[in-house]
Amino acid sequence: MVLQKSFFLTWEDWKRYAEKYARIFVSQGFTQRDRMIICASYGMNVGANTMTLAARDIGMTIIPTGKCTFPIRLMNSYQPTGIVGSVFKFIRLARRMKSEGMNPADSSLERLIIGGESFADESRKYVQDLYDCEVYNTYGSTEGTMCGECSAVSGLHVPEDIAHMDIYDPNTRQYVRDGEPGHIVLTTLLKPGEHSGTLLINYDTDDTTSVLSRSRCACGRTHMRILNPWREAETSRIFEVPLNRIDIEQAVFQPENMEQLTGEYEAFIYGEEENEITLRISVEAEDKEACNIRDISETITESLLSHIPGLAGAYNDDMFKVHVHITGPGGLELHHIRGRPKRLVDRR
Repeated sequence: MVLQKSFFLTWEDWKRYAEKYARIFVSQGFTQRDRMIICASYGMNVGANTMTLAARDIGMTIIPTGKCTFPIRLMNSYQPTGIVGSVFKFIRLARRMKSEGMNPADSSLERLIIGGESFADESRKYVQDLYDCEVYNTYGSTEGTMCGECSAVSGLHVPEDIAHMDIYDPNTRQYVRDGEPGHIVLTTLLKPGEHSGTLLINYDTDDTTSVLSRSRCACGRTHMRILNPWREAETSRIFEVPLNRIDIEQAVFQPENMEQLTGEYEAFIYGEEENEITLRISVEAEDKEACNIRDISETITESLLSHIPGLAGAYNDDMFKVHVHITGPGGLELHHIRGRPKRLVDRR
C-alpha cells in the first residue's frame, strides 16, 4: 500500500517559498542580467513554480523548459547563464551537447544549480569539470523549507526567520548537538496576520543532516548552515550499518573511473544476514568492451569500504560481497522503468 501526503498552500505560502529561493539565487551570484533554464516539471511541483517566481522577482530572464531534454539549439539561441536541474540531467545534457559538436565547457553557462536530490562531492566535481563552471546545491521539501549553498560553498543556509529547523535522533528520541546527525524537524514560522495552508509543528521530514555552523558565513550571512541532507528513504542497513545511495555514488564517481564510465549507476542488495549479503553495483560505459572491469571493480569496492568502514569487517569475513557489473548505453534497469529512477534497491 502506498501512502500519500497532501499539503495545501495559500498564495502567501507560494510567496514565502519564492522568497526562500530568491535568497538562495542571490547568494549564488545571480542577478537581473542572468538567463536561467528551469529543468523541473511544472504543475503540482512546488519547486519549479516557486523558482520561477523567485527568478522573476530578481529580474532574471526565465526559460521554463520543464525538462532537460530541450533542443540543444536553445543553448545558442538564448545563451543561458544558469540551469536548475540534477546531476544526471546535467551529465545527459553534456552528452547531447557533445554529440551535436558543442563543448559544454565553452557554453555560456556560469552556474549550475542542483536541486531536488542529494549527491556526492565526487559527482559534483565531475559536473564542474564537464562544464567548467560553478555547481551549487539546494535542498527543498514540499513540506516547507528551502536551503541553499552560497558562493562560499560552506554548507546550506537555513532560512531561520521563515522556518525553524531542529535536528532529532528518532532512535534516542532526543534532539542532537551541533555536528551530530539526525532527522530534519520543521516548524512553520509566520508573521502576525499571515496565513498558511499547512502549518507544520515539529514535523519530521525523514531527511537526515547535521548542523555545520551557526557562525557568520564568509558571504556575510548569519543563518545557520547544515550539511547536504540525504534521504532516509534511500538508506538500507546491512548488518545494522547504514548504506545510503550517496555512498554508492561517491564510489562510482572516483576520477579514475570516469574516463571510462558515463556516471549512470544502480545498485541492488540481495541475501540474508544469517548467510551473506551481496551488493551488486551496475555501472554504464560508452564502450563496455574497452573497460577494465577489474580496475573499475577494485576502485569502487575499495572506495566504498574506506567510506563505510563498518562493512569492511563483514567483507573480510566473506559475509558481505560487492559485485560490480558493467553495461553498455541503456543497459541499466532504470532506463526501462518510467518515473524517477531508484538507484539503490533492497531486494532482500
